Amino acid sequence: MANSIQLAQQFVPVLDKVYKAACLTAVLDGNSELAKQGATAHELVIPTLEMDGLGDYSRNSGYAAGDVTLTYQTVECNFDRGRMFTVDAMDDAESAGIAFGQLSGEFIRTKVAPELDAFRFASYASAEGVSTASGALASGADVVAALRTAVTKMDEDEVNPESRYLFITPTLKGMIEDMETTQSRQVMDGFAGVICVPQSRFYTAIDQAADGAGGYSKAAEGKNINFMILEKSAVIQYPKHIAPKIVAPEENPDADAWKFGYRQVGIAQVSPAKSAGVYIHTAE
Repeated sequence: MANSIQLAQQFVPVLDKVYKAACLTAVLDGNSELAKQGATAHELVIPTLEMDGLGDYSRNSGYAAGDVTLTYQTVECNFDRGRMFTVDAMDDAESAGIAFGQLSGEFIRTKVAPELDAFRFASYASAEGVSTASGALASGADVVAALRTAVTKMDEDEVNPESRYLFITPTLKGMIEDMETTQSRQVMDGFAGVICVPQSRFYTAIDQAADGAGGYSKAAEGKNINFMILEKSAVIQYPKHIAPKIVAPEENPDADAWKFGYRQVGIAQVSPAKSAGVYIHTAE
């Protein structure tokens, strides 16, 4: 039993690093130190700050009194997926650790990260109040014009320009780079980060398989996303990593084998008060 616990503790920080490297939307994760556990395991309590605006200054009484209120919003996790693998018994804990490290790292890179990205993009695309546009983008000039329209819309809505991230397909990003013009460079330099997203992760709706081989696929009603601009504070995105579950062969009643489990619970939704911080452009 001690070996199982030690293996789990050993790989938790490693798996976190793999997640951050493989998951394209990890840059939008909220500060986990600010989120608190809710009343149930599937709830998180997120702090929000509200304050009064300017008031008239009086030469007699001075400043107008103002209130600052820190409230906590309870949100329910909407992502809860996992998988248990069985691996033949190993000679010792060291070889079991190698097997688990390879298995879990590849699993997160090729299965967890793509589905988590796809789920988050689809969740943000389907939120109420977000800005949307669609159309065929046949040239770099078309892409730049569409981005200009998006940026102007967010500027008019006073969305913080310092924390806007552009998620865009590699094809469209390449079309912009091929232009090699001042205009194309300027539009790309205006973001906190530009992240390429394979089309296989970039849909407005997905279906997640409940059993069998698992995974996800584009939903029948889903559309291809060309690009998405997300202001970091506009999304409520917190992953709740569950420590890997490891069952040693001597504790496995079904087989002489190690069992390695992985589960991730989290939330991805748009903050209702900040929907202007999300802009989606889809293909026709």
